[in-house]
Amino acid sequence: MQKILTRTPSQLYLGIAVLIFAASNSVTRKIVEIGQNHLIDGRNPISLCNVLFVGNLCALGLMTLIFHRDWKPRTLKALTRNHWISLSITGVLSGAIAPALIFTALEKTSVTNIVLIGRFEPIFTLLLSFLLLGSRFNHWTITGSIISLLGVAATAFLGSSEQTMMIPGVHLGVGDIYVAIAALIAAVSTIMGKLQLQAIPLGIIIIYRNITGTVIFFILANLLYGLHHFMDIFSPFLWQWMLIYAAIIVVAGQLFWLVGLRKSTSTEINFASLLNPILAIMMAYLILGEVPNSAQYVGGFLLLVGVILSFMGNLSQSKRMGDLSTASPIEKIDTPMGFRGI
Repeated sequence: MQKILTRTPSQLYLGIAVLIFAASNSVTRKIVEIGQNHLIDGRNPISLCNVLFVGNLCALGLMTLIFHRDWKPRTLKALTRNHWISLSITGVLSGAIAPALIFTALEKTSVTNIVLIGRFEPIFTLLLSFLLLGSRFNHWTITGSIISLLGVAATAFLGSSEQTMMIPGVHLGVGDIYVAIAALIAAVSTIMGKLQLQAIPLGIIIIYRNITGTVIFFILANLLYGLHHFMDIFSPFLWQWMLIYAAIIVVAGQLFWLVGLRKSTSTEINFASLLNPILAIMMAYLILGEVPNSAQYVGGFLLLVGVILSFMGNLSQSKRMGDLSTASPIEKIDTPMGFRGI
């Protein structure tokens, strides 16, 4: 098995992972719709909260098997109080609040809108890297980001949504706002990882973030909706579908991504990130039958142009630096990919 993993090109693993991640939003929406047709005393057993909670538990089991060796007593004792505070903050932000916002947005707007507006994340990350880390970017990357921002704005301001919120004379979809906030939170979490968590083993970061996110999400959901909100968590019908969801979206997606990261260059990982939204829109059409509206076509076209320019910028910068694999493990893991099913 090890020989097969070694001989198979890393690009193939990345490609499979990107396809799975691209389908995650649509698959989640589809499974929830199936649950809506099999109510238990008027309740949907496959609620978005149940999917997120059970999905996190499945991901925790997988990550524990992979990274348990990082949890050595000597390593844990070496972590300072500030390290644990930083880990807790990123765990709450990226492990609980951001995914909860995305799952809420799935109830209020189209998957295509979520994908397009979710491209705020790499733009926010780029801006925060410049302001806080002093990172420098070439004109291709900057131009691509500006055009991508225009594409996101076109989607948000020209598109229609079932629920809207007026902000200083402008109607914005509530779901679109949730996605934008989630993208900002994910970007902040990524920058915090670069600033404060480089001295901490990757396995501790991932597992602790998952545990914190799962616990905080469960507490918040109970406070907001009541304990009865999870009363169907042991439903056989829920677990029947969650085993499929977890096996494909959570376990297979994360495994292929982690294996693909081993020998992939920064340019290849960045390209996989840029390709994700295009594939996600295609998956929304194939799985849910979502046909983009005029605003989404405009936004998608601008985003595509921005993606191409940004990739050219990243490729040029990597060649100039003479190094195609400088990203740290946590930077690779946290590459902006949008929703990944957990």
